[in-house]
Amino acid sequence: MHNKAERLKKMKPLPLGSLSEEQRAKLPPGQALTEKFPILHEGEVPEYEMSQWSLNVFGEVEEKRTFSYEELLALPTVTVNCDIHCVTRWSKLDTVWEGILFRDFLQLLKVKPEAKYVMFHADPDYDTNVPLEDLLRDDVLLALKFNGEPLTKKHGWPLRTLVPHRYFWKSAKWLRGIEFMTEDRPGFWEKNGFHNEADPFKEERFSGEALPIPEDEWTHKEYD
Repeated sequence: MHNKAERLKKMKPLPLGSLSEEQRAKLPPGQALTEKFPILHEGEVPEYEMSQWSLNVFGEVEEKRTFSYEELLALPTVTVNCDIHCVTRWSKLDTVWEGILFRDFLQLLKVKPEAKYVMFHADPDYDTNVPLEDLLRDDVLLALKFNGEPLTKKHGWPLRTLVPHRYFWKSAKWLRGIEFMTEDRPGFWEKNGFHNEADPFKEERFSGEALPIPEDEWTHKEYD
């Protein structure tokens, strides 16, 4: 057996001295570059009976909508190459995702003009808030695939968000609901000491005093 997981766990983040100028420019302050994909989340990985699975859209919309997985798969998709950055201090460059461009998805909805914020609701009992304007970029997706393959269960299958210009807790795994709001309100981590905006290049990690997250904590997690 190749024992890939154990080999990956023994890999170290790439030392700054080994990075090219281009890589250095793309790496936010306080981050370590890795070629792995650490697996971090709250709670257990959910199991789904896909005939019962749905994505619900509600809040400041003219009518609520419910989408099955098959309906989402039938929508046009785009491929995005982007860098991703986790608050636990790892960054992974040039990742490739496929999914529904969020601003294209908006065209299917009747969102009220006063809606300015979105709360993404996900299993198990997770949510995170993002300004609606922030979701209109060319790289924000309802993601279905990573590296040309359907998302793995531990990385958010069957559906997650991709908001790559924010720390990765804003890219919710196991997405189940999209709530449009007139006013902002904090999600799970935002209520537990994390910054509301989460811009990696501004190091917007925490809302107040820094939380005790060791710089190498992510190296002790599971990877693929």
